[in-house]
Amino acid sequence: MRVAVWEVANRLGVVAGTPAELFSVLLAGPRRTVRLPLPPDHALVRALRPLGHLDLVLDEPPQLPGPPPAGSVDLGDPAAVCAADPVRVTRAYEADPDPRGGLRPAWLRAGQSLLRDQDPADRALVLLAALDEGADPRTAAALARRAAGSPWTLARSSRRPCTALTAAPDGRPVVREDRVLAVACLPDGTQAALDERGRLRLPGGRAGQLADAVAATLASHPATALAAAGDSVLTGDRMGTVHAFSLTGLEQAALHSGRVTALTATVTATAPAAATATASGAAPSPAPAALTVYSGGTDGTVRAWRPGRPPGRSALVRRPCPVVALHAAGPYLAVAWADGLAELRRPDTGATALFRPGPRIRAVAATADGTLVVGLDDTVLHLACRACRPRR
Repeated sequence: MRVAVWEVANRLGVVAGTPAELFSVLLAGPRRTVRLPLPPDHALVRALRPLGHLDLVLDEPPQLPGPPPAGSVDLGDPAAVCAADPVRVTRAYEADPDPRGGLRPAWLRAGQSLLRDQDPADRALVLLAALDEGADPRTAAALARRAAGSPWTLARSSRRPCTALTAAPDGRPVVREDRVLAVACLPDGTQAALDERGRLRLPGGRAGQLADAVAATLASHPATALAAAGDSVLTGDRMGTVHAFSLTGLEQAALHSGRVTALTATVTATAPAAATATASGAAPSPAPAALTVYSGGTDGTVRAWRPGRPPGRSALVRRPCPVVALHAAGPYLAVAWADGLAELRRPDTGATALFRPGPRIRAVAATADGTLVVGLDDTVLHLACRACRPRR
């Protein structure tokens, strides 16, 4: 049953670790036709059939839900389990409750990712990230050696809840553990949060003229996404429109078909500042700043927009599932998707590094040095990207 749940979830572009989680995702989604590699009498098929909004098309099962290949795997050997057939490993761990130095709980936690076809080094990284804090240090060391060929290095992980991520003005990741849709740091460091009703929440109730104006607007027109950069606060709505609030006015752009689910923004200088003082002796004028907004939606697109200009027609990224979270820092853009994929992208070069932790992703953040921070329900991961860093 567990293998079948993971395979169905992967095919649907959702994350589910148990039949109950899969049923919840399917009941919340639109009517869809799903082709499953399962026989008609499979327990999962029998459980799914009562869901009237789901049309099941059944295929002859390949190896995945069928009998595992003959042979045995040393379940306590990190190198062996990373290289073995993942279905066989899953079933062996289900039948044997021994934690095997932490490998078993890590495998069953991250199994939806591990089930996918991938390099042993990438599988080792996923397992390393899924280890409990009480795992045998020798297991972690062996997995770290096996993951050396991955594009990532696990810098650190901490067991803590995470509902939203952003970065403080100094670049330090900010983790929220309470029930919020999004969090953004205003220029003075104030943390503004978007609550579950789409209203802006500010520490102490007030944080300046602009934030108060945005809060007043959202009191009657709830938002679905939030970001802040420079002297602007950005919100998104359920109709697919992004709003850029500043003290000089409001600009809007219809960027998505359906709800805006994620926002982030960066500020860059549009020209170098003058190197010398003017003839009058006055200080040189600072370079004008340009705001770039990145938005994601239920339509599976990530788009870039500069307020003051018409939005471009082409999406920066397009995938067949909703965007969950975005965050930009320096040259990097972090993207999380509803199917459990996290990306660290460099829009300037097109370089991209991918990571699937297994459980659903709540939030992501990027740092200017090329670290991807991934927030799960009960864990925050810091992954340093080897592949995306600029050449020196």
